Amino acid sequence: MFRFTRPLLQQVTKKTTGIVGLAVHQNPLPELSNTYNSTLSVLSSIPPTSVYKQGVEAFTKHKLNIVQGANGDIASVEKQLDEGQIEESLDIAKDELTLAKNMLEWKPWESLEEKPLPGQWEYFGNTSSPMSS
Repeated sequence: MFRFTRPLLQQVTKKTTGIVGLAVHQNPLPELSNTYNSTLSVLSSIPPTSVYKQGVEAFTKHKLNIVQGANGDIASVEKQLDEGQIEESLDIAKDELTLAKNMLEWKPWESLEEKPLPGQWEYFGNTSSPMSS
């Protein structure tokens, strides 16, 4: 008699994510790995001084290491990423890739075209102006 382990049984029998509009992905780990690598590729075009690049690059590399070290164990990846189901993690990764592409187009690390009005960047008692240079 052939016995299924719990993770293997879940992979074979998963028919739905239970989330409206989010279909079950038949091979999510390679897709997730490719998406993370694409994000890292886009981030490589952003200046290294960009705080956005520094944060997203570190987080994406961490997630990629989790996926690559899982040996195909989807349940382990879901637990370590702590983002819900693997399809949700894939959705999040694709959104981050889209944002990285937009950031590359928007270039928020460049200086403002116009000087901010006095007091424009003051909030909650913070009187330093991050964009005053």
